Amino acid sequence: MTGGLALGIDVGTSGVRGIVVNAAAAAVAEAAAPLPAPDRPPDGGATQDPRVWLAALERMIADLPRRREIRALAIDGTSGTLLVADAHGQPLGPARMYNDASAADRAAAIAEHAPAESGAHGATSPLARLLVMQDEQPGAVYALHQADWIAANLTGRLGLSDDNNALKLGWDPVHRCWPDWMDALGLRRELLPEVVAPGEILGTIDPRRAAELDLESEILVVAGTTDGCASFLATGAQAFGEGVTALGSTLTIKLLSERPIFAPQFGIYSHRLGTRWLVGGASNSGGAALLRFFSTAEMAALEPQLSPDRPTGRHWHPLPAKGERFPIADPEMVFEAHDRPTEDAAFFQALLEGIAEVEASAYALLARLGASPLRSVRTVGRGATNRAWTRIRARTLGAPLEAAISTEAAYGTARLALEGLAR
Repeated sequence: MTGGLALGIDVGTSGVRGIVVNAAAAAVAEAAAPLPAPDRPPDGGATQDPRVWLAALERMIADLPRRREIRALAIDGTSGTLLVADAHGQPLGPARMYNDASAADRAAAIAEHAPAESGAHGATSPLARLLVMQDEQPGAVYALHQADWIAANLTGRLGLSDDNNALKLGWDPVHRCWPDWMDALGLRRELLPEVVAPGEILGTIDPRRAAELDLESEILVVAGTTDGCASFLATGAQAFGEGVTALGSTLTIKLLSERPIFAPQFGIYSHRLGTRWLVGGASNSGGAALLRFFSTAEMAALEPQLSPDRPTGRHWHPLPAKGERFPIADPEMVFEAHDRPTEDAAFFQALLEGIAEVEASAYALLARLGASPLRSVRTVGRGATNRAWTRIRARTLGAPLEAAISTEAAYGTARLALEGLAR
């Protein structure tokens, strides 16, 4: 099927957002509906009734212009949000959210059997939560991620997921299988979904659901992704060596590579995107390190006083507290501003230069480990608005800085829907 518009649906923590694109990937319509905050039981959990996702989806689509022209859609969800359902797809209890740590005691068993490079490790592991949920709900037939369950509600096809959502559940993205080590955990393997590549066609929308949503009945439902991968795709990065830096509280690096990199000592992991790999890691450096010394208002006032073409000569690794993970793995690492410039503007610039050097070192480490060499960088996050920092980063990275097409996850997912439409 070709022609028509494609819809990307982002199911985030605070709401459901939809963006419609045309064949040229230009956004032509959008709408959003809020979600209530998850419940926080005292056991460290974070839960939500999945029915609120569908209610928000229906409100969003009702407000969406040009919805009758949509011919394909895809959905992204929060990475690791999981539920179990019966044979008809009805949830057996609330969904456990991506940050639910109620099954942290099961993480030790996973650590004993899973290889270090597996995405299933950690206190908030969805695999750990599934081990608990299968015991609590012996009648469960399907384990489904947030995006999986919503897509199944539209198509009627249960038990399907994608490479990206399945990663933290233990999926092996290299061999594209559920690995044998999972059996040692007592996991009911029949609960696990069949996994397809993001952008593959899952089926067509059920005519009954199409009528309820006032949509056409031949819409293709395309395999989606996680919210993080969707945000990367939204920037327009699509070639090997194109990176995206998120300048937020931390410094997050993602790069499209010809081959995957798994280096758990640095927190480096890889998502599969068809024949490409999205390689990434996160440094503790970033905005939180700046806020250790300056308020947001103070930084805004200092920005016009910066001299980005005259380096301060410091080569710092700014950190907000003890410990670093990427591109240096050192839990004892600390930052003290030795040889601090007397002027606040020069001190602020030295910090920005240091974070830019951390960014450059991170991309260089990925290249040394075998990832595709850096060819360009797009930037998202609040730090992207600092023009002086952008000039400092361009000089330090030695690669062109490209403008991101969008920072909306729904736009990245719409691009996946467009891929499905072109198949």
